[in-house]
Amino acid sequence: MAEVYDILIIGGGPAGLSCAIYGSRSKLKTLVLESSRKLGGQVADYHEMENYPGVVDTTAPELVDSFEEHAKKFGAEFARGEVAELELDGFIKKVRTEKGEEYQAKSIVIATGAEPRKLGAKGEDEFRGKGVSYCATCDADFYVDLDVVVVGNGNSAIEEAIYLTKFARKVTIIVIHEEGKMDAEKLFQERAYANDKIEFVWNSTLEEVKGEGIVDTAVLKNVKTGELTEFDCDGIFIFVGRVPSTDFLEDTEVDLNEQGYIITNDEMQTSVQGVYAAGDVRDKPVRQVVTAAGDGATAAVMSQSYLEAEEHWRENVLKTDKQVVVAFWNPTDNDSLDTLQTIEKLGVEEDDNKKLVKIDTYRNTLITERYKVTEIPTILLIEEGEVVERLTKPAAEDLEEVLS
Repeated sequence: MAEVYDILIIGGGPAGLSCAIYGSRSKLKTLVLESSRKLGGQVADYHEMENYPGVVDTTAPELVDSFEEHAKKFGAEFARGEVAELELDGFIKKVRTEKGEEYQAKSIVIATGAEPRKLGAKGEDEFRGKGVSYCATCDADFYVDLDVVVVGNGNSAIEEAIYLTKFARKVTIIVIHEEGKMDAEKLFQERAYANDKIEFVWNSTLEEVKGEGIVDTAVLKNVKTGELTEFDCDGIFIFVGRVPSTDFLEDTEVDLNEQGYIITNDEMQTSVQGVYAAGDVRDKPVRQVVTAAGDGATAAVMSQSYLEAEEHWRENVLKTDKQVVVAFWNPTDNDSLDTLQTIEKLGVEEDDNKKLVKIDTYRNTLITERYKVTEIPTILLIEEGEVVERLTKPAAEDLEEVLS
């Protein structure tokens, strides 16, 4: 019989690893499925790590290693595979990889992050890996004492340009804005301006990549005049944003926004019950390591709540041969207390053919929303998994008529 995980996490970046820590620490059988050789997601492509709260002196790879060690300490399992297909119907969900492996889980957390956005310049695809790169940490050591170009002016672009100065002779940043204007935070701007190895070309973008086998020229276009200029260089690093890694969700019921990011609520719940999303793959305003880790923790906690509610419901309502009297109530509501008292007086709990199940609507929103309970107390009579009677704010005589 195939092994069934409580939580299967797709993606081993900060969101996925944080989810693995919280899930496995809660004694949930947890698996992290990562497509790359190394964990860390986007963080694995960087070196500096200065803004993770409480961790003053570390690098991005060191932080990822700590995440992984922490998750393994509590028993999280890891596997490598590229997701090809998802089956999300039903309580037990299935994940199939490109190599044909199949995994089963009761809940799934999608933490696949995002990948570098292509600029779309002529020759960009042709020279990828031959002088065009999207990862300074991966490729910087190929450019020792050489001249490179960085396209972009956000935090990632400027941070990576600064990192490249440890290797390259000169780093030229191509900025689409007017002189002195960048999208990066002031801290990164100040560091870039103060670095003797960094120069800027303003009001420009990359039009074309040229070379004989490998990159030797960047064709720059002035966005104001339209003028084209050939710029000699040995490598081109492109940092113009990210796109979410959600192609594998195309044939599922998971809702995406226009940009392809997964739509969730504040509890990381997607449009499919038992499926959560965390980190940069999610539609949200801030994408940082700390927010990804927070998303992962939330997704794990909410997955646990989902599993507890779902398993309780399946065991006590859907799998029983008895008629189930489900009371949706709240302990702070007087009408709820009166209704439960009436049900107890009618002897439902002593009846061999009936079973009473109480659902606190505040604590168990999953079942409450599934059965569209908007007022309390609400009583459902369920037989063989189907609702046969619904009573909303019932009077004592109504309960007696139905339950006697």
